[in-house]
Amino acid sequence: MRTFVLIVGSLIAAFGLRADTFAQNSSPGGWPTPNWNKPPITDASRKPPPRRSLAGMWGPAAGPGAGTQAGGVQLKPNNGKPENQLPYTPYGLQLYRSHKGLEGVDAVLPADGNDPRNLCEPLGVPRYNHYNLRLTQIFQDDYKVVLLYHYDNRWRIVWTDGRELPKLIDGGVEIAGEAREPRFFGYSVGRWIDDYTLEVQTVGTMPDDRVWLDSTGRPISDQARVTEVFRRLDSDTLEWSETIEDPKIYTRPWQTMKLPMRLHDPRTDIMEYYCSPVEQEIYNRTSGNGASVK
Repeated sequence: MRTFVLIVGSLIAAFGLRADTFAQNSSPGGWPTPNWNKPPITDASRKPPPRRSLAGMWGPAAGPGAGTQAGGVQLKPNNGKPENQLPYTPYGLQLYRSHKGLEGVDAVLPADGNDPRNLCEPLGVPRYNHYNLRLTQIFQDDYKVVLLYHYDNRWRIVWTDGRELPKLIDGGVEIAGEAREPRFFGYSVGRWIDDYTLEVQTVGTMPDDRVWLDSTGRPISDQARVTEVFRRLDSDTLEWSETIEDPKIYTRPWQTMKLPMRLHDPRTDIMEYYCSPVEQEIYNRTSGNGASVK
């Protein structure tokens, strides 16, 4: 397994919430740590959600391990069970077999892996949704929603100002007749289905030789259309789901995740969690190759 540098840092967010909305944290020096032991929400404690707002600091309701997804995407872990087999196209299956992941039913030993993550490449969309999804911060204004992912300190923009979703073409997207480049985070456009549900579509992601879907080596291509639905169930609960349509890799659309998220204190201090080439080199030199000896 890879190791990453974890250094305490500060990333304090203000979401327009009163300071007394959350219980005071007794952490020394006033630096609150994540609270993963929240009491269940009951009918008595449930509060109505704000209209058209996803803003806040969110973490998996079942705890940080629920968003790890080391064995594959949440709803379809790569464990060899028939119900979790994916509808690969012939090319998709060939591509999957060429990937050497360190997790899942077909995992290889560290020295034999070829995960782009091991080069500290950006994970891209949708893989950021499936790699150690822990505390995620969401900001928004009248024009956009911004997601701040914990891993690698990455941020992503979802436009909600009414702009059109770009048209997928070979090698990128087309906007108003002009070809644009593929991007690791693609081009994301959201629309409010109702006052508590935002649907986001993303196209124009990176090609299949640059990104994976998950840590088990499942592939995804630049022809993917990723649909996410953010549903605010109440003031403290957000349901984040995702469906992938990628005719180059899969014969039909399929759902990857449906993850309940709980609201956290916006003052919570978040540890830095990132990929360091120097740390990776040290790991490979001291442990990586030796771990490959059966």
